[in-house]
Amino acid sequence: MRKPIIAGNWKMNKTPEEAKELVAALIPLVKDAACDVVVCPPFVDLCCVGNLIEGTNIRLGAQNVHWAEKGAFTGEISAEMLKARGVEFAIVGHSERRQYFGETDETVNKRALAALNAGITPIICVGESLEQRESGVTDAIVSSQTVAALNGMTNAQVESLVIAYEPIWAIGTGKTATKEDANATIGVIRRAIAGVFGEETAEKVRIQYGGSMNPKNAGELMAMPEIDGGLIGGASLKADDFSKVVHF
Repeated sequence: MRKPIIAGNWKMNKTPEEAKELVAALIPLVKDAACDVVVCPPFVDLCCVGNLIEGTNIRLGAQNVHWAEKGAFTGEISAEMLKARGVEFAIVGHSERRQYFGETDETVNKRALAALNAGITPIICVGESLEQRESGVTDAIVSSQTVAALNGMTNAQVESLVIAYEPIWAIGTGKTATKEDANATIGVIRRAIAGVFGEETAEKVRIQYGGSMNPKNAGELMAMPEIDGGLIGGASLKADDFSKVVHF
């Protein structure tokens, strides 16, 4: 059995004071969660959030990680820096990073490997645009992105990481794939992993759904056999909403 994992991606939201307020409210609401609970605040909030969640069941994630250990990479953060702050997870290849900041399958792979080598679990994002979905190439797109992201990894590394299927057309739009479509596409991702690493490894990988999961639809999505959790955007910015998703 794969343990569900619900991760909150705060994106570019919350000052340190706002972050502390959110986490303080969240801690008691999710203390009995049956799933892994992760919050991924902006870099400037990692310290204060990390201090507050110490000793709780909430785990700390980052929204990105660079592939180099150090160097002239202005604006980037290395895996070792994140690890030193207590970060356990790092989102890699989010569609917004691909769309606005030039992220490619190659850089997603390099970032994921850097995270793994530092002992950080990458949450690797894959997903298709509305145009690609309407063109009938969803399966090919997510399979290609998945295989590229896992290039050069061992079976053990693949088994330890998390993949988030996030249909780009459903992020921040309020639109959501049907539970059947989400389940089917995640099944495609799992088969793509099996094609390279074998079915035993593929069955161990946790794959989240990341397209506008919220308190109203979390239960039906999480009831699907292939869906192992959620990468939550807007609903993670309110403690009550996020806790309802956690307790799907």
